[in-house]
Amino acid sequence: MKSGTGRQRRIVVLLSSLMICGALLAACQNGSGSNDNQNANGTPNTEQGADGTTVHLTDESGSDGKGNAEGDNTTNSGSDEGTDNGSDTASTGEGQGSADNGSGGATTEDPLMEKRSISALQTTIDPQSVVTNAEAMTVIVNKQRSLPEGYEPSDLVEPDVPFSFEGPHEKRHMRKEAAEALEKLFAGAKTDGIELRAVSGYRSYKRQVSIYNNNVKTKGEEYASRVSAVPGRSEHQTGLAIDVSSPSVGNVLEEVFGSSKEGKWLDEHAAEYGFIIRYPKGQEGKTGYVYEPWHIRYVGADIAPDVVKSGLTLEDYFDESNIKL
Repeated sequence: MKSGTGRQRRIVVLLSSLMICGALLAACQNGSGSNDNQNANGTPNTEQGADGTTVHLTDESGSDGKGNAEGDNTTNSGSDEGTDNGSDTASTGEGQGSADNGSGGATTEDPLMEKRSISALQTTIDPQSVVTNAEAMTVIVNKQRSLPEGYEPSDLVEPDVPFSFEGPHEKRHMRKEAAEALEKLFAGAKTDGIELRAVSGYRSYKRQVSIYNNNVKTKGEEYASRVSAVPGRSEHQTGLAIDVSSPSVGNVLEEVFGSSKEGKWLDEHAAEYGFIIRYPKGQEGKTGYVYEPWHIRYVGADIAPDVVKSGLTLEDYFDESNIKL
């Protein structure tokens, strides 16, 4: 009986020793695995993904503290950290995007710059330099750029504003968007005690032929080219331009209008309604036309204030060399 009891005790001691060894071995293995999931500074080498799962970081994305912070959204793109860093870079303009484009802080999210960039790509068809975007609100028509043969806007309407003449006429019309903006401009002028008159809006190719030829006949070709457009190259044919005057100056389309209180009001407030003074003073060399304080051109309520702020002519405003994205 004593001999059997001794054997049982030895078996128990042996089993206990094996269990202790197994526990120590397991502890060693767990310790090694824990170190694998930590960085050199002892912090866990994992992060929580946006979907709640644990993401193990590799040495490339986590060891140097950069990764997504430099705009690399391809690694762990679903993580909160990656999303936050990406949005911060875009909103501040101080990240990789700003450095790469050399725009001094402008980003491709600037709608005005994008619109300017798109409009800067206005193309023409040689040899007549015919524009290919005649329907665009930002179309540029000038002495070098023609409208397509026979072009007539499809959305001409008559704005509800006072005109300087009675009776029906094609020059009472403008394109719908421009006409609606003109109504708001006239309403704003009336509120400020300013009395304006619309004088001449849309002008067909046929009518431009008559006007240009008459100027050539009475004043000579050089004069005609300075005060009127060659047929097909008149902004009036776009339906986006209109001549405006005031009873205070007899509704004339002359430079005197610019020095009147009505002309000054128009110069100061036109951009608020999407219009610009198309042929400003001192820019004859750029536009090819003499100063016309009465000639306003609709380009849109978003673009017009920026054109005025820039101090550029429409040609220069859409010149690619002046656009930085």
